[in-house]
Amino acid sequence: MTHFLNDLRSAKAVRRTLSAAAALLLATGAAPALAASHDAFPGNWLQLTVVRGDARSSDSRGTLLMCDPPQGHARAAEACDVLTKADGDVGALTGDGSRVCPLLYAPVTVRAQGRWNGRPVDYQHTFGNDCEREALTGAVFALDDEQVPEV
Repeated sequence: MTHFLNDLRSAKAVRRTLSAAAALLLATGAAPALAASHDAFPGNWLQLTVVRGDARSSDSRGTLLMCDPPQGHARAAEACDVLTKADGDVGALTGDGSRVCPLLYAPVTVRAQGRWNGRPVDYQHTFGNDCEREALTGAVFALDDEQVPEV
């Protein structure tokens, strides 16, 4: 019985040591990686993704929009201007309220992830169709076939 208790105590000690070592490795290894990802692109930038269709059949496009200076897709300068006016808050974009869109359901899901004025940005929304997306977000998610290649 004493041998069993000693083995049990040893196993617990090994688990505690391994847990502490793993926590230490994660703390020291993850912090530089996280910092590096934030410093990889200086200034204001967003990784933009547009997915047309549903989960069964979709057309996905994406690009990196950088705004210092504007680059990333064909309408980068316009997109950066719109985002600057909204202080990088994609959800606050007002778009063109006078635009009339057809009542056609062709879902378009957009996502923006990145940093704006030092703050993280993570926005996702599904619009009923591409017209609604363009009316509400303007040039921000205008990733057409003639876009500039990703940087």
